[in-house]
Amino acid sequence: MIIRRLDEVIGTDRDVEAENGNWVSRRLLLAGDGMGFSMHDTTIRAGTETYIHYANHLEAVYCVAGEGEIEDLDNGVTTQISDGTLYALNGHERHYLRARKDMRMICVFNPPVVGPETHDENGVYPLMTLDD
Repeated sequence: MIIRRLDEVIGTDRDVEAENGNWVSRRLLLAGDGMGFSMHDTTIRAGTETYIHYANHLEAVYCVAGEGEIEDLDNGVTTQISDGTLYALNGHERHYLRARKDMRMICVFNPPVVGPETHDENGVYPLMTLDD
């Protein structure tokens, strides 16, 4: 059994911040934990816009606080996000994520991330393995 508390992750190598400061992701479960997915407690900071394209991963996101929007660039639809909203990127959709207020998101990735991944210039997390 794995038991991990958010306050034990903050300030460790599992506490990953975007280079531009738009978000901070606390990686509660990673590939090395052997669950077959990773789980992150992520804050998207108010007033930010982030381009994302998870070409190598599927992601499900559940908003537990805050407000913003996701713009699906593949179909032009913009959806409002607030506490209680889930979205799942089951088609590797290219999108913008915008926060009006800090948004706290619980994110699940498949395949799981290893730990240090951040978005590259194309909005993509690299596909890393434990051997990388």
